[in-house]
Amino acid sequence: MFHLFQHTYNRMELPENILVLIEKYQTGTITPEEKLLLDEWYHSFNDSKAELMASGNESEQQLADRVRGRLLETISTGKQMVSGRRRKWQIPVAAACILLVLFSSGMYLLFSTRHPRQETAKASTEVKLKNDIAPGGNKAVLTLSNGATILLDSASVGTITRQGNINVQKLANGLVAYDINDKQAIQSDHVSYNVITTPRGGQYQITLADGTKVWLNAASSIRFPVAFTGKERKVEITGEAYFEVAPNKDMPFKVEANFSEIEVLGTHFSINAYSDEASIKTTLLEGKVKIAVPAMGISQSPRFLLPGQQADINKEGKISVMDDADTEAAVAWMHGYFQFKNADLQSILRQIARWYDVDVEYNGKVNLHFTGQLTRNDNVSKVFKELALTGEVHFRIDGKRIIVSP
Repeated sequence: MFHLFQHTYNRMELPENILVLIEKYQTGTITPEEKLLLDEWYHSFNDSKAELMASGNESEQQLADRVRGRLLETISTGKQMVSGRRRKWQIPVAAACILLVLFSSGMYLLFSTRHPRQETAKASTEVKLKNDIAPGGNKAVLTLSNGATILLDSASVGTITRQGNINVQKLANGLVAYDINDKQAIQSDHVSYNVITTPRGGQYQITLADGTKVWLNAASSIRFPVAFTGKERKVEITGEAYFEVAPNKDMPFKVEANFSEIEVLGTHFSINAYSDEASIKTTLLEGKVKIAVPAMGISQSPRFLLPGQQADINKEGKISVMDDADTEAAVAWMHGYFQFKNADLQSILRQIARWYDVDVEYNGKVNLHFTGQLTRNDNVSKVFKELALTGEVHFRIDGKRIIVSP
């Protein structure tokens, strides 16, 4: 739901249910399921006539002003019909109005390059493929303290295993929860650790013994005690994870990610600590966290994050804090989306590679930046079709390889 249309459509009336969904989207009351329906309707509307705006000489604001101007011209040529409580918009008025709603709400996809756009007789939006690739899903492996492994996606609903006073259960919704059996006291002289690992093309959610909820993105892992004892709750992650930490002021919650350490009492935050990314990013949605890099052995005071801020830790361990972080983008993967703002193509393709379990190869230099949102629920060919709409980048799918060329 992020194309900018420039074409005139046959006049037709929008269904009432679509108008309701558009209104909900504009007011921020739309549910993820309704958002998906609106997205599917928008794409089926007239997908073959989509044309993206691209220019290397314009800023995002200049491009936005130019597109709005064109849409307003389209609106001025049409009429709006209102009949009682049933509102019926005609095309092209409806198309233009929807675009303005989507554009002003950030649901768009813009392209900017470092060179002027090359005019072509026909923009190539075809994605060449030998076989398509389905999106990822709920997949993970549980490794017990004794080394035994359990495939969580194929395990039956109910108790998976029992470790001391802890029952490990797979719930009806497919997720895993660690429950204290009979609420008996946990002895602190021996602590067992488990690891949950998601492969490329997988994601999973777990509820720890203290009630903390953890979402794991693709190619990620979490190592945690089956029960928390002592004066703190500590876990280790690789990859990307989102936490909703159960409050306990007497037992701080700590997350170790590579060489960084995040300490919280009770909060919601996301950590991106993939080894192939340039830095570790911690984005705070709620509460307060303390960021430190004790493993680097450098003299640097811890930094504290407030909601809406993001900490960036580079490879040398230097911490920088950004205000007004894009919190929606940080957790978009949990809601079934890739979301980005002025992101280079390489970083976007790293996300896609993890989710679709593919390898990316570059046949030539491609210098493109994108702002927008893509669904994670489509086959990979449709995702690449969207990215190829500028005509300045081309994709070829060969088995599990994605070949990218200018």
